[in-house]
Amino acid sequence: MPTSVLDETDLAILSLLQQDGRMSNVDLARHVGLTAPPCLRRVRALEDRGLIQSYHAALNGPALGYSITVFAMVSLKSQAEKDLKAFEDYVTTLPEVRECHMLNGEIDFILKLVARDLQSFQSFLTSALTSAPNVASVKTSLTIRTSKNEPGIPMGNISAATEA
Repeated sequence: MPTSVLDETDLAILSLLQQDGRMSNVDLARHVGLTAPPCLRRVRALEDRGLIQSYHAALNGPALGYSITVFAMVSLKSQAEKDLKAFEDYVTTLPEVRECHMLNGEIDFILKLVARDLQSFQSFLTSALTSAPNVASVKTSLTIRTSKNEPGIPMGNISAATEA
């Protein structure tokens, strides 16, 4: 829920860190027109407010042996809150599941998962996903290629003094 106002410097920091999370504080400060100590204080404040959630490296899955990316649409037998939560808790234990989103409509969840090859995907599908408690059906689509994979949010649509 929006709680506080961002200024142009905060927005610039967020935009630059979203583009390059490894940018040094000195470089970041130079880009936004601050010295290093106040820039670091702003970054820490943005982290404390939950506007910066994490830093990570984007890995090359195929180069590391994960050549298959699949989206799985999962329907559950029951949509009671305890059953939805139980499914969410279950998929957090599955390392192949990289994202899990609850949806409204005919499908309850969409999962993004990775596998080393078709055989390991098939094994995962039958042993871990379709056999999971409360799962009514699973429909899968293998990706052919990815033409855009841009993390984060479009910073150009946020202006200073916007509630954030």
